[in-house]
Amino acid sequence: MPDWVYAIILGLVEGLTEFIPVSSTGHLLLTKEALGLPNGFWGTFSVLIQLGAILAVVVVYFQRLWSVVLRLPTDPKARGFALSVLIAFLPAVFFGFLLHDFIKQVLFESPGVICWSLIIGGIGLLFIDRYAPTPKHDDAMALPLRTSLGVGMMQVLSMVPGVSRSGATIVGGVLLGVRKEAATEFSFFLAIPTMLGVFVLDVWENRNAISADQAGVIAVGFVASFVFALIVIKTMVAFVSRRGLAPFGWWRIVVGTAGLIGLSLR
Repeated sequence: MPDWVYAIILGLVEGLTEFIPVSSTGHLLLTKEALGLPNGFWGTFSVLIQLGAILAVVVVYFQRLWSVVLRLPTDPKARGFALSVLIAFLPAVFFGFLLHDFIKQVLFESPGVICWSLIIGGIGLLFIDRYAPTPKHDDAMALPLRTSLGVGMMQVLSMVPGVSRSGATIVGGVLLGVRKEAATEFSFFLAIPTMLGVFVLDVWENRNAISADQAGVIAVGFVASFVFALIVIKTMVAFVSRRGLAPFGWWRIVVGTAGLIGLSLR
């Protein structure tokens, strides 16, 4: 297949899975494994197209986020929201720099770890969906700072491929008494600095692996990632409100099991 077809496939996977609790990283790594794509350029490509997903969040929530920016000098609630996102982001910064090399060189090279993470995380989602504590907070933009820090600590778990950043943060929020819909929205907000930080770091580290000749392929993947992420973000909160987290749990279990079967047949 031509490279632009691979770009569309990977952009589709990134856009559809980045903001739902199924692990976009795990799905991308397993997709590349299934397509036989080498890590070199395609590993960098998978990071670059995350910018499309980030842009989708900004587009969907632009008015609310811009309102916060304008009110920062005068509104304590706006400053409180910005501080809550910053506090939730900091654990990922600390542990990301501490464990970055180990995660990239060891865990990302182990499809088995990804599959088991998908399965275990899926079981966790089924449990949380059934036995979630009674929610105390229903506004994603007004969470207590202690709750935000707890969500940020949960996000650290997503550094293990297959755990899912959105899954860890949504589950963390629900466990800490945040309504599922609000936990989902806060996960979107937290994704902006987290994914942007990962993007900048990985692009800098892989700057020599990117050439102008690959710009067209990257652009195709970027657009695909943006479009499908936009669709997911616009429908995700309503879906969680109606169906809960169980469908994502079952999906993770099916994909993880299929991946283990595939690895055993090699």
